[in-house]
Amino acid sequence: MPEALTLQQNLTQVPDVRTLLAAAVGGVGGTERPGQVDMAEAVAKAIRTGEHLAVQAGTGTGKSLAYLVPSVHHAVTESATVVISTATIALQRQLVDRDLPRLAKTLKPLLGRTPTFAILKGRRNYLCMQRVHTGAPEEPEEQALFDPFQVSAMGRHVKRLHEWSSETETGDRDELVPGVPDQAWRQVSVTAKECVGAAKCPIGQDCFAERARAEAGRADVVVTNHALLAIDALEGYKVLPEHDVVVVDEAHDLVDRVTSVATQELTSTAIAVAARRCGRLVEQDIADRLLEAADNLALTLQELEPGRLDQLPQVLAGALAAVRNAAHACISALGPERKEDIEGTAARKLALSMLDEVHDTAVRLLAAFEAEPEKRHDVVWLAGDFGDFNRTPSLRVAPLGVGGLLRERLFAQKTVILTSATLALGGSFDTLARQWGLAGAGKAAGDPDAAADRKSGGTATDKAPPSTSDSPEWTGMDVGSPFEHRSSGILYVAGHLPSPGRDGLAEAYLDELTGLVQAAGGRTLGLFSSMRAAKQATEALRERVEFPILCQGEDATSQLVTKFAEDVRTCLFGTLSLWQGVDVPGPSLQLVVMDRIPFPRPDDPLASARQRAVQARGGNGFLTVAGTHAALLLAQGAGRLLRANDDKGVIAVLDSRLVTARYGGFLRASLPPFWMTTDPDVVKAALKRIDT
Repeated sequence: MPEALTLQQNLTQVPDVRTLLAAAVGGVGGTERPGQVDMAEAVAKAIRTGEHLAVQAGTGTGKSLAYLVPSVHHAVTESATVVISTATIALQRQLVDRDLPRLAKTLKPLLGRTPTFAILKGRRNYLCMQRVHTGAPEEPEEQALFDPFQVSAMGRHVKRLHEWSSETETGDRDELVPGVPDQAWRQVSVTAKECVGAAKCPIGQDCFAERARAEAGRADVVVTNHALLAIDALEGYKVLPEHDVVVVDEAHDLVDRVTSVATQELTSTAIAVAARRCGRLVEQDIADRLLEAADNLALTLQELEPGRLDQLPQVLAGALAAVRNAAHACISALGPERKEDIEGTAARKLALSMLDEVHDTAVRLLAAFEAEPEKRHDVVWLAGDFGDFNRTPSLRVAPLGVGGLLRERLFAQKTVILTSATLALGGSFDTLARQWGLAGAGKAAGDPDAAADRKSGGTATDKAPPSTSDSPEWTGMDVGSPFEHRSSGILYVAGHLPSPGRDGLAEAYLDELTGLVQAAGGRTLGLFSSMRAAKQATEALRERVEFPILCQGEDATSQLVTKFAEDVRTCLFGTLSLWQGVDVPGPSLQLVVMDRIPFPRPDDPLASARQRAVQARGGNGFLTVAGTHAALLLAQGAGRLLRANDDKGVIAVLDSRLVTARYGGFLRASLPPFWMTTDPDVVKAALKRIDT
């Protein structure tokens, strides 16, 4: 009892969030910003009340500290765990390697102990020592079987992994530099479904994945990714420690990451591999039925055109039913789990994992067509010509939307704070909120009720009684940015250019790009809608300007970005990953060029199906789906320009539709409030003035 009393006394002496934030900012040598303070107080209030919060916080706000400080305060005072979910490895590493260690050191004197943190990833990201010691089952992959060079290269990678296994303390794939191909990593890792379990595994006590989970279970703050958050919420088995609060950073990516987790794929190759896996464990004729079903499906898919399937062809229905039935027969033949040696257990788990995936995907594909088209929840398509370069045709099935899943499995279970520099599209949070399952307009954080709540100080009793409404309560707020966008940057739209075509960059576009790059003296990040356009621009400008032009794909992206940052005259051209992944403050980046509005392709099966569903309900499918996609990427691309307080420059969009089309206003309202012009002479003069 005396120890418990002392602990309670210590907790009551923990300073409030406002005091902790001031100490944290001072500890990292920063300066408090009004937006950061407002955000931290709003996050603290959301945690107290249980009301979800969406916060748009522009670059330079210091949003990481604004959510980390109230998260640590809650974890320490309530003996709870807070999960921080991110979309990119870069932000995970920033949080775990920089922000959290400095925060823990700074706050220790005020909290009475050092706050703890951990990073947790999916099991496939950790080395499996049982696989290292016993070896992976033979992979029946054609390339490895017939390409001697491939076999030799694979052997070198696997040997290196075995050597690394005796040196690493975490077994985390991201700590292996340089990395290895996926095929090599699969030789020394397992998925959650393939794992025999720590209790049965003879090396279970030394399991890197289990060690990471145990460390996460003891931590105040656990950093993970959107995919693992989705698996934890949607797939029925818990991979994250018990927690009551989730902070979703890079929340603009949440829907796409959850959709990816909820998407399944079926190929004849995967079916054949599953058949061979179980062929060693069941009677051969049972496994042969599944092999025959794989061959039949392969022949069937070769006769179909790539694209969305609105109706299920009879021949495909028969092929899928054969796969489903044959996989079920194999699963039944495997029977219940038996006590056997560890190698036998591992082989059975691996076979069963693959068979379950094949069976369940076939079932889902068939079920997708049972309802009327306007009542369907899944979209099915045959992938073959969408830039993925699959060697074999692939049937894919994805949810039409994930809002219902998120509302039921995430927002109904936890208090969720969503934040990003890009959440208010067209000036409103509603577009993304609906995709998250937070239907209806949320209460603005600046309204009188919200302001009164913040001033009240609040207690743990602030949580409202359970709501009978299907839509969770949420608040949206924009804390702005410390940057003076109108005086620091120009949004230039080349309104005189023709609308972009489908046959690459027109000569007028290349001329415009050349003039802008010359005026900027290099210093250009070119963001293109396709790799074809990026390469075309690279080749053309290498002949027209004297500045070095780097192109994505010519080296590792991280190396290209480093070279770009180090030489102020260098330009870097690339595609999608650069739209969100480049952080280059200073004079090396003073011009961001986007070749066109980044709408999804008209034949994109998922986007087109979502547009059709919105139109069927009487909405504007193009603006809701394609417009949202484009607005997010435009805003993310524009966010590459100002990364420090003294940065200046130009955002140049070569697509005239941004000022001529009816949807242009929505897209412009999604961008930071730069001063805007369509006059090329004005913008070139400005670039020349900046080029000092």
